[in-house]
Amino acid sequence: MTDGYDDIIRLPHHVSRHHPQMSLYSRAAQFAPFAALTGYEAAISETARSTRPKVELMEDGYELLDRKFALLRQHLEEHPLVSLTCFQADKHKPGGDYLALSGIVRDIRIDRRVMVMENGKLIPLDSIVELDGDVFSLLEMGEEQEKHFDEAED
Repeated sequence: MTDGYDDIIRLPHHVSRHHPQMSLYSRAAQFAPFAALTGYEAAISETARSTRPKVELMEDGYELLDRKFALLRQHLEEHPLVSLTCFQADKHKPGGDYLALSGIVRDIRIDRRVMVMENGKLIPLDSIVELDGDVFSLLEMGEEQEKHFDEAED
């Protein structure tokens, strides 16, 4: 029995003189799986990522922060160490997340509404929702004395 390929089965493999031979890597890529939904996984993970809305402080909260900023400006030469919580808006969807940071304050630039940390990081004053540190013990002692004075008047 003769097959239809008997006449060519024993011939040497053809190598083109005009076209370069394809690398094994390129040949393998022809048979790689096809991703019909490119970017689908990234879109799903972005949708699943949660953000939180920015909580607006009450008026007394803003007043307390303003007093803390003023106290910090008075004590900048002491290189005060502070811990703060600030809101960072998300670049891709509404809302954002709250970040807890700590470091030494180098400057507070009221005209630009930023706090400059010793590492060079700029933190917008309007994003800060909580500010703590040893430098504020004077402020807290003053509030306690004020509260004690108000109770004595009653």
